[in-house]
Amino acid sequence: MLHLLQYTFVTNAIIGCLLTGIVCGLIGSYVASRRMVFVAGGVAHASLGGVGLCATLGGPPMLGAAVFSLLTALGAHRLARRAHVRSDSAIAMLWAAGMSIGVVCLFLSPSYLPGLSSYLFGNILYVTQADLIFLFIIALLGILLFALRLPQITILAFDATFARSTLRRAGRLEILLLLLTALSIVACLRTVGIMLVVALMSIPQTTASLFATSFRGLVVASGLLSICACLIGLCFSYLLNVPSGPAIVIVCIVIYALACAIKRLH
Repeated sequence: MLHLLQYTFVTNAIIGCLLTGIVCGLIGSYVASRRMVFVAGGVAHASLGGVGLCATLGGPPMLGAAVFSLLTALGAHRLARRAHVRSDSAIAMLWAAGMSIGVVCLFLSPSYLPGLSSYLFGNILYVTQADLIFLFIIALLGILLFALRLPQITILAFDATFARSTLRRAGRLEILLLLLTALSIVACLRTVGIMLVVALMSIPQTTASLFATSFRGLVVASGLLSICACLIGLCFSYLLNVPSGPAIVIVCIVIYALACAIKRLH
């Protein structure tokens, strides 16, 4: 398979796997520890509204997905804080609204959106240079934020109420992490798709939590597991000619099952 490295789309896919693993390792650790997996899933599904709207208007689908993801994340946060709406109810409402807008727009679109399945289920072989640049920027922002604010992020991830009462500007850090989570979800759409991106932000972290003894260890281990799952899933995707998203998620589940077996033996 080494001869495939001469093709640009293959090298782009490998680089995309590495960057996706870094992004999901960082942001996914916070999402899983904060128990925000449902929120991440809602933001991911709501991004379909942006994809469908841009398909109708002729704009770039990734830009629409980013706008809808950010609005959904901020809207859910605002509803939960200001309108006294339960966070799960807020995200469910915005999730349904985004998906409904996306489906209606796709049906009204004058032309079929090329590569629609890659947005829904992911196909890392479709990753472009622009996608890699976006992934790199998100990965770099995540690395910088975690390097500078890891103790505060750790407290916020495990006890948000305590963080808000003891840390200065904890609210700003919380919103910044929420926005970074939304952008990370959009950046990973090409890899695993709207339907499955939440799996890459929860399964490797759950696997890593079986052995990690600190939040720093959880971040590093989940990042490595995400990279391995993406690379192995990419190979299966190429060999079986299936979308990369489902292949990567299946690999994540297999790794989790093996980790559980090893944990039980010890």
